[in-house]
Amino acid sequence: MKFLSISFIVLTLLISLRFFSTQPVYKNGDFVRITSRVYTEPIIYDKQQYLKLQGLKIYLPKYPEITYGDRIIIQGVVGGNRLDNAKLIEINTENKNLLLKFRLKLISLYKSSLSEPYSSLVAGVTIGSKNMPAVFWEKLKSTGTAHIVVASGTNVTMLATFLISTLTYFFNRKHAVFMTLAGIFVYVVLSGFDAPIIRAGIMGSIAFLAQYKGRLVNSWRLLIYSAGIMLLIKPIWITDLGFILSFVATMSLMLFQKRINDKLKFVPNILREGLSTSLAAQIGVAPIIYATFGQFNLLSPIINALILWTIPYIMILGASGGIVGLIVPLVGRLILFILFPFLIWFTKILDLFS
Repeated sequence: MKFLSISFIVLTLLISLRFFSTQPVYKNGDFVRITSRVYTEPIIYDKQQYLKLQGLKIYLPKYPEITYGDRIIIQGVVGGNRLDNAKLIEINTENKNLLLKFRLKLISLYKSSLSEPYSSLVAGVTIGSKNMPAVFWEKLKSTGTAHIVVASGTNVTMLATFLISTLTYFFNRKHAVFMTLAGIFVYVVLSGFDAPIIRAGIMGSIAFLAQYKGRLVNSWRLLIYSAGIMLLIKPIWITDLGFILSFVATMSLMLFQKRINDKLKFVPNILREGLSTSLAAQIGVAPIIYATFGQFNLLSPIINALILWTIPYIMILGASGGIVGLIVPLVGRLILFILFPFLIWFTKILDLFS
């Protein structure tokens, strides 16, 4: 506990120093021109798209559509934490690395193989794509399930577990650990560098490295390390709602999930894990969501429990179908068609509660 307290104080001081030394200082009415690469997937609405750059919320017309990895130039007038009258001056979609090109090909395959909203659901769960129909996105938000459809820490955990358990059959532990770390890094890049994904990637990587060294790492230390590393690299995340919710939800899970799960022995196994996880997370995030948006769906834990069990199937079959489909399209599409029962269940639950 003493170590955690000292670590927290030191990290707080370092992060504060870096935040105030690197944060751009804008005044209301300033005309600014931003040149930047897009490191997180923009959110696409019916008539506009949203992204955040240098601490400013930016809304642009839907077309030309900006994608993760593009290099853009935007100008506008600062108005609080927004860039008003924002105009897209230039967009460079070239010079994307192989992983980003692979990501676009996967999304294209999902779109051509499945109808909406199923294709967006698979792309969101599998690689964190946020380009989905506005009506479907609103249903996700109103039911408190939007966090499920955009790739999250759960995806990283499932991937890491699958990789380490599979690779140890073919390689020694040392090689399996480093190959798993490489797999985590590749997935973080593919999924759009969102805060929850990076947080889970760092925590997972530290945990695997500790195992390799034959050491056990306290979960709270992992959480503090990952928060510190992220904020030292990108201090602006301290104001990012996704970053805040990710860490608060993780802390809530660590504090309450096991206790709640023990109290729910009467709930069927297929639903118990999802319900206890959702209830534990909501203890921390519900007040933040209500304070930010002025609303909170009290049925959210139940809705989450009803659909969380489908996520491993959607992710595994979606990823398998996508990768195979890029090599043998017909076989890939057949794998994706197996997903329909899970996709239909997911969307019907949303329709019922939205």
